[in-house]
Amino acid sequence: MRWLGRSGRGQVLPATPGAADAPSVSGPVPVAAPAVAAPPLVGLRPLTLADIDALTAAEALLYPHPWTRGNFIDALAAGYLMLGVFAPDGALRAYMLAMAGVEEWHLLNLSVARDHQGQRLALGLLRHLEAHARATASPCLWLEVRPSNARARGVYERFGFEQIGVRRGYYPDLGGRREDALVLRRLLSADAEASDAVD
Repeated sequence: MRWLGRSGRGQVLPATPGAADAPSVSGPVPVAAPAVAAPPLVGLRPLTLADIDALTAAEALLYPHPWTRGNFIDALAAGYLMLGVFAPDGALRAYMLAMAGVEEWHLLNLSVARDHQGQRLALGLLRHLEAHARATASPCLWLEVRPSNARARGVYERFGFEQIGVRRGYYPDLGGRREDALVLRRLLSADAEASDAVD
């Protein structure tokens, strides 16, 4: 069982989402969302081409529809934000991929290896994404998540994400079926900092 729901469809998305794909939303004024305190991420570093084998192996263990080697290589070539958390022995514990949009960051993949779930690694990666968004003057984060992934939805909501739309038939599912995606967004205020804890 995955710890957090991966965003995206197992493919690299265009650098700027098309208007036809974006939900129609009238956004509220950014408010101080309930940010969360996260422990330091020991072993955090940018992912490189040398990590592709570890990434594809981790995906295959976590997901029935994993990202492919080519997807990860394309993401590196596109310059996406790609961070991994590694154990002292070099094992990949968790990883995150996100891409820049127009005044926003889109979380594409947030995954934690089964042996390292429950250690608040996903939370720490979310905090790094938030810090990166603030450093690049981006006022919001957004992602997609399966409606069936209740645990991921709860974590994202406690982190300050709110549902703003639905993408019909977005995710592949078992038996050739498709599952919708909930589109979530977190608006960042200039001074939002920690409150609730999430695990």
